[in-house]
Amino acid sequence: MASEEAECISNLFKPIYLKEVAELRQYVPNLQSRPNPLDHNPYFDTRQLQQQQGFYLTESDVLLRQIGNDLSPSPRFAYHRAGPRKNIYFDPSIVRVAIVTCGGLCPGLNTVIRELVVGLWQLYGVRHIFGITAGYRGFYSSVPLPLNPKLVHHWHNVGGTLLQTSRGGFDLHNIVDAIQTHAFNQVYIIGGDGTMRGAVKIFDEIKHRKLEVAVVGIPKTVDNDVGIIDRSFGFQTAVEMAQEAISAAHVEAESAVNGIGLVKLMGRSTGHIALHATLSSRDVDCCLIPEIDFFLEGKGGLLEFLGQRLKENGHAVLVVAEGAGQDIIPRTDSQKDERDESGNPVFLDVGVWLKSELNKWWKREHPNELFTVKYIDPTYMIRAVHANATDNLYCTLLAHSAIHGVMAGYTGFVAGPINGNYAYIPLEDVARANNPVDTQDHKWSWVRSVTNQPDFVRR
Repeated sequence: MASEEAECISNLFKPIYLKEVAELRQYVPNLQSRPNPLDHNPYFDTRQLQQQQGFYLTESDVLLRQIGNDLSPSPRFAYHRAGPRKNIYFDPSIVRVAIVTCGGLCPGLNTVIRELVVGLWQLYGVRHIFGITAGYRGFYSSVPLPLNPKLVHHWHNVGGTLLQTSRGGFDLHNIVDAIQTHAFNQVYIIGGDGTMRGAVKIFDEIKHRKLEVAVVGIPKTVDNDVGIIDRSFGFQTAVEMAQEAISAAHVEAESAVNGIGLVKLMGRSTGHIALHATLSSRDVDCCLIPEIDFFLEGKGGLLEFLGQRLKENGHAVLVVAEGAGQDIIPRTDSQKDERDESGNPVFLDVGVWLKSELNKWWKREHPNELFTVKYIDPTYMIRAVHANATDNLYCTLLAHSAIHGVMAGYTGFVAGPINGNYAYIPLEDVARANNPVDTQDHKWSWVRSVTNQPDFVRR
């Protein structure tokens, strides 16, 4: 016991490695700094605040990623804290900003765009702000859209992205050439993991050309599958909307004889929405996520479990993430090789397949008994709504954190929350990281204790 306690204490003093973020002055010679214009903003009494508590952040303001006593041998990391710096490296009068949204829709996209425009305009006096339409391809295939606070004033109340978006269209040299042609020197890229990988390539090419252009990523994924940060914007709105679909499925199932309400939720590689919606709802009898394999037939399988639930309660609610069960759904040879515009494998509809399998099972096992499966797929309803209050606030803080970092001369970074505080994280780290559901932690055990579902381990 004494040796275990000594090891526990020694882990408290493991080295902490600071994750440095690239700065423009590292490869742009003779870059001049200037005082932050927030000093003259009537809404910021920076001198008094600086004297009282330190308004501006410095290089010594860092955040720890691991704040508990982690017994694992992996190293511990720290990140620069996000926020305004005393000096900036851009002249706001000549700043030209490009904002682009890529990939699928997500609640909060328009809020992030709005807050970038308003923040740049009101905090730093930037007047040349442009939206890039239709995703990455818009850099080289369309005319940039001028943006201002009056134009974007109501955007946060609208779902989707008013800049439009698309998948694919990534042509590195055409994109960077367009950035040079339009004289953009700040580029804000909003998107998921694939978009962030593209942003890394753009940053590397800009650095290779030694351009005075800062690149920042704002991670967007309704699935919450971006790693390192606490969560991605739109996720809480998605969970809230998913509960409405689950409630409807429960009503349908409870109102039928041997009724099953089947809800398919978003989550290609991770089951965070399904997990959190299940925990929040308490009406779910079984939750299937990509991180857990399941099977239909035999002892301990899904069909046996649902049969028991129908016998006990007369109804059941089944929630499945879109990426679950993809390895057991029959596919043709052409379907196995099919890819979408982003290069991801095309998933078959697990909800449609499950509904078919459930109907075949009941007809085979209970041919003379009533049975109903109501299948609800709220995917596009969830993606298309505007952000709720919590996500709207989060989007504002993300946008302002990104602006402060870029103006301070940082580049090739992502702004995001770590343990509740906002930090600057190297873009490449976020592009490489993922965020699967940890099925070994207490949260997944909580799901199973709420649903009483099997572990789907063949014995």
